[in-house]
Amino acid sequence: MPSATPLFLLLFVTALAVASIGFVRLVWFISIGYGYAIAAMALVLGVVSGAAAGWLLLMQLALLCIYGVRLGTHCLVRDRNAAYRKAARENYGEPGGGLGLKLVIWISVALLYVLMFSPAVFHALRGELALPCALIGLGIMLAGLCLEWLADRQKSAAKKQAPDRFCDQKLFAWVRCPAYLGEVLFWIGNWVAGASAFTAWWHWVASLVGLVCIILIMFGSTKRLEASQLRRYGHLPEFQSYIRSVPVLFPWLPIYSMAKWRWTLG
Repeated sequence: MPSATPLFLLLFVTALAVASIGFVRLVWFISIGYGYAIAAMALVLGVVSGAAAGWLLLMQLALLCIYGVRLGTHCLVRDRNAAYRKAARENYGEPGGGLGLKLVIWISVALLYVLMFSPAVFHALRGELALPCALIGLGIMLAGLCLEWLADRQKSAAKKQAPDRFCDQKLFAWVRCPAYLGEVLFWIGNWVAGASAFTAWWHWVASLVGLVCIILIMFGSTKRLEASQLRRYGHLPEFQSYIRSVPVLFPWLPIYSMAKWRWTLG
């Protein structure tokens, strides 16, 4: 097993290589490149760890790999849909940007992906974890992964039946952005799963920067989706009733809008 510095450099290069797909289309840095970069880092860390990898680490890496492949493939398939591309242009603007901007985004997102992934790295470097903490974290990861998958599946099914109607059934009757909630839960779980391996101050800083950034990015994504849906469905009385009664991101918490939240990313 390499020491921390060469291992992080290896993962950073891996993230850079996979996320470079964003040079084809800017948004791919944070969609297809994001998912497959996480999966690739999980595979690389598993290979590097080799026989020294315990079952807890293998489970954490398996969940990270499944998460990444599912997300990357979902984004790849979704990007072929004309309706989604139109909505993406409304939310993110037209794809483009000069080479300088793309280089900055490429390096920044690759670094972010490594920081988000870092609890698994510290787990691999230490080798042993506090079992209850690790199991709780793995359980949260699994719950987040299942929630995100189920939300995407339910929304796709609803849009096939009624393409021009907002989705307010099943999970969407409890929370308006269940997929983003699943994303938040998954990365909180990854952090919890590796937390007992944090033995130096910089372990806490690196892992918390990654965790806080992805949560703030999910808040920003929620704001954009909220604005997009308001433009599309805001004139409908049933939609107004829906957004006043169903929390935007966290079920059972009476937070119905993030439109005025300034402390978000993305």
